[in-house]
Amino acid sequence: MNSHTPHTILVTGATGQVGRHLVSELLSAGHRVRALSRTPETANLPEAVDVIAGDFGGELPAGLFKDVDAAFVFAADGAASFVEAAAAAQVPRLVLLSSLAAALEHERDHGSFSQLHHSAIEEVVRASGTSWTILRPGTFANNLLTWAQPIRYTGGVTGPYPTSAQAPIHEADVAAAAAAVLTSPGHEGKIYPMTGPQALSRTEQLAAIGAAIGRELTFTENTPDEFRAEMAQYGVADGIVKMLLDYWSDTVDSPDVVRSTEPLTGRPARTLAEWAQDHAADFAS
Repeated sequence: MNSHTPHTILVTGATGQVGRHLVSELLSAGHRVRALSRTPETANLPEAVDVIAGDFGGELPAGLFKDVDAAFVFAADGAASFVEAAAAAQVPRLVLLSSLAAALEHERDHGSFSQLHHSAIEEVVRASGTSWTILRPGTFANNLLTWAQPIRYTGGVTGPYPTSAQAPIHEADVAAAAAAVLTSPGHEGKIYPMTGPQALSRTEQLAAIGAAIGRELTFTENTPDEFRAEMAQYGVADGIVKMLLDYWSDTVDSPDVVRSTEPLTGRPARTLAEWAQDHAADFAS
């Protein structure tokens, strides 16, 4: 596959945070994009995109895979059946958006909510009989959008482990990496871990958002038990709460290891300050 030759790329999750950036990357590089959507009428994708109505986890529409050179697989429920259908249709290449948790690098990952979900889909991709590449981003900067409401209304956030340090990745860098492996050779059978360019404490992450919106923001520490009780009020599953607490507690003394996306994208990874500027409207009063 030559990156300079226009290809037809099927994108699942095209209306999501990574998917929209990926669609833009592919179109700007001159590729043809087909997107699968349950609600094409509200997908709000560029006119150049061939939007096909269909359910990712259900019966797929006839012709979905016709002339497709590669497919981007978003690891949502139903991904396994989609992968099997794509392989049966002889799609030449699959690129799976997985999670760094599936690498099982840390004790906390074993049996975690994210690891179990993503490892199962990775296994289906590996066994599909078609060429595959797996992308494993760590924590997404977009997870910080859960802070938007408390920042807008209280001028800060409450949470445990304020000194723990993560390397949040900009969704646009994940999309740029995906576009590269979808349209260029040499990535067959490879797995790419990726993070943002710098491990920052949770208080530093909050400060980056504050700088973007011109406000002094306050991080108020609470205990893990208090956090657990708060999340229970919002109906967050125990498995997700445990995964977050394990991650934050581990990264107090052992910050995230940075895994650069630059070898894939050809440009330095976007900083959290850049992400905060891009999302300033989400946090503004």
